[in-house]
Amino acid sequence: MQARMKNPAVVIPEAMEPILAILKAAKNGGVPEATLELVHLRASQINGCGFCVDLGARSARKAGETEERLFAVAAWREAPYFTDDERAALALAEAATRLADRADPVPDEVWDEAADHYDEQQLAALLLWIGVTNLFNRLNATTKQVAGAVTW
Repeated sequence: MQARMKNPAVVIPEAMEPILAILKAAKNGGVPEATLELVHLRASQINGCGFCVDLGARSARKAGETEERLFAVAAWREAPYFTDDERAALALAEAATRLADRADPVPDEVWDEAADHYDEQQLAALLLWIGVTNLFNRLNATTKQVAGAVTW
């Protein structure tokens, strides 16, 4: 496999700095890093971004995730390994990633469950993390970035 081009945020370096600043701010929003990594991994799986799935799994391992949980994140609803907080974050990530799949993209029950587990700052952090993940998924999938070939 060969990428079509470098990630556009690498080609236009002025773009990468503010994107990374958003991620840094989200990491400071009070959500456990492991949860953010699970959210990143799940959104990347949905979007079919092999580069981000690979990078996300590696980052999650560094954040302390076990292989068992990483293998099960695609089937988190059926797996016993996740807390209620994590399940709420994963449901929010799925809904916010699959916006076109339903008339009400993020149903109240998904939002309310997330709001039961996270305060407003934490919800903001999750939404920023999900949004940036989706941005990178779209950039990397469109340009066919190769899984395991970190160039930035």
